Amino acid sequence: MGRHLLAPLLILNFILYIVIIGFASWCLNHFINGQTNVGGVTGNGATFYFLVFAILAGVVGAASKLAGASHVRAWRNDSLGAATATAVITWAITALAFGLACKEIHLGGYRGWRLKALEAFVIIACFTQLLYVLLLHAGMVSGKYGPAYRDRDYGGATGVDKGTRV
Repeated sequence: MGRHLLAPLLILNFILYIVIIGFASWCLNHFINGQTNVGGVTGNGATFYFLVFAILAGVVGAASKLAGASHVRAWRNDSLGAATATAVITWAITALAFGLACKEIHLGGYRGWRLKALEAFVIIACFTQLLYVLLLHAGMVSGKYGPAYRDRDYGGATGVDKGTRV
C-alpha cells in the first residue's frame, strides 16, 4: 500500500523540482543581466534571494528524489532512513523558498509571468514535499505504509541469533 501512495507523489515532486530549476535559472539569468524589460523579471527587494533559494530547493529536491526512487525500488529499512533524511532537508530548504515567495508576493511590484509561475510552483512544491515527508514518516512507524523500523524480517548484517549472547 505504501509504494502505491509514495511513487506517484515522488514523480510529481520530481517534475515540480525540475520545473522550478528551469524557471528559477531563467529568471536569475535575466535578473543578473539586468534584462528586466525582456522577461519581466523586475521584482522587488526579495527577488534575488527568492531566486537563489528557489534554485537551491530545486537542485536539492531533484537529488532527493533520486534517493526516494532508490527507496521505492528497494523498500527496505536502510533506504528508508536515507530517503527520509534527504526529504526533510529538501523540505526545509523549500520552506525557506516558500517564505521568500510569500514575502515577494506581499511586497508587490511588477513581476513577470515567469516569476509568478515560479512562486506558484515553489508554493505547491512546499506542500507536496511536506506530504511526501509525512508519508515517509508513516513508513517509519507503521509496517502498513512502509518497511518500518519495527520489522523483524530484516536481520541486518550481524547474523547473530536472537537467543545467542555475544
